[in-house]
Amino acid sequence: MEFTPEYLKPLPLAGRRPPGGGPEPSAPWVVLRGAGGRRSAGDGGGAAVLLDRDTVLIEDIAYNGDPGRVYPRPGARQAVAELRSLGVRLGVLTEQPGVARGVLNRRRIETVHHRIEELFGPFDVWAVCPHGPAERCGCRKPAPGLVLAATRALRVPPARTTVIGGTGADLVAAAEAGARGLLVPAGVARAEGLVAAGHRRAADLPGAVRMLLAAGTAR
Repeated sequence: MEFTPEYLKPLPLAGRRPPGGGPEPSAPWVVLRGAGGRRSAGDGGGAAVLLDRDTVLIEDIAYNGDPGRVYPRPGARQAVAELRSLGVRLGVLTEQPGVARGVLNRRRIETVHHRIEELFGPFDVWAVCPHGPAERCGCRKPAPGLVLAATRALRVPPARTTVIGGTGADLVAAAEAGARGLLVPAGVARAEGLVAAGHRRAADLPGAVRMLLAAGTAR
């Protein structure tokens, strides 16, 4: 399967500015592949589900630029296929601070994403934060920039979007963007004390999908 995005460019953010003003923070990398044969990406209808890449879709391997080390989480491929069968627009969010540290580059990250799409099928949008903590960007969670960039690219309102994440920071980013959050905890208590009252959680991605279907928020 050839990895050929329809366009690749930064999108403007309505995220946080550095304290004391200053220039707009660096934008995330966004790859929009279109609607994958489902609804048009420009019609503004339907729902979207944004998935945290590591810990929710695949095993979390620090600074992984090797497609041979992409391991799907248990049940994740079937869960994604179920969402795709409903016509839900699917996106992936990921922070890759290894870029800022010189360990990774864009080509290596996209090679990993190519492998993920070989295993899971195409996703409608990828949103990548390549910044380190010192850059104070608007897309490093719990800032909402990745969620906002993905929903803007898909032209789906945040209120029609669910973010399924592995940490409390994912849920905070979702809430600040105006989206729903659903936690699939990564390891033991990686909610990091950031899970606000009322946030839902599931044991794994298949469980999260069942919750979305029961609540009617994946249509």
